[in-house]
Amino acid sequence: MSNNSSFWKRFLQSATKAKEIENENEILLDHDYDGIQELDNVLPPWWLWGFYITVIISIIYLFQAWYFDSYNQQKELENEMRIASEEVEVYKAANPQLFDTSNLVALTDEASLAEGKALFATKTCVVCHLADGGGTIGPNLTDEYWILGGGFDNVYNTISKGGRAGKGMIAWETVLSAKERQLLASYILSLKGTTPAVPKAAEGEIWTE
Repeated sequence: MSNNSSFWKRFLQSATKAKEIENENEILLDHDYDGIQELDNVLPPWWLWGFYITVIISIIYLFQAWYFDSYNQQKELENEMRIASEEVEVYKAANPQLFDTSNLVALTDEASLAEGKALFATKTCVVCHLADGGGTIGPNLTDEYWILGGGFDNVYNTISKGGRAGKGMIAWETVLSAKERQLLASYILSLKGTTPAVPKAAEGEIWTE
């Protein structure tokens, strides 16, 4: 027990360089504050070595960052973007039904058109096109004129990617699924030839399949 105690005492002495209480008069300063005096203790070696190590690490980091270009944020960003792009491609390959629109066609059955109509009414389409498709801010959807092209592919793409830059409809591909956009495009095409209450003047060009 005494050996362990002696070892621990020696270890603390080497780690702190603290003076024994009976020898504190050797490091006692002349300052006196209302009877309180100050000891001129040296910094503990463990603290000094920790400080020296951080200084060395900072110098190494400085050279690595400035001279060897090991921590280039632009390169890190480009690498992260590359990894993200690869992950997106993997996700697309695993979920082709969410991204492949080559096989999508206009749906004409009553159930699908009813679903499309419900989407048209609830996804703020009526704000710009009115409930009957006659158009207000947005164009008339019931005539044969189209600004960005008619037909299923063009209408689907316009819904997905948005209208004209700066003044057209927002892109809905991040809000609506591919199936919902298909239903919506199908319903919009079904409005052609109907008679809205207050039809807006024709915009765009006549579209023929």
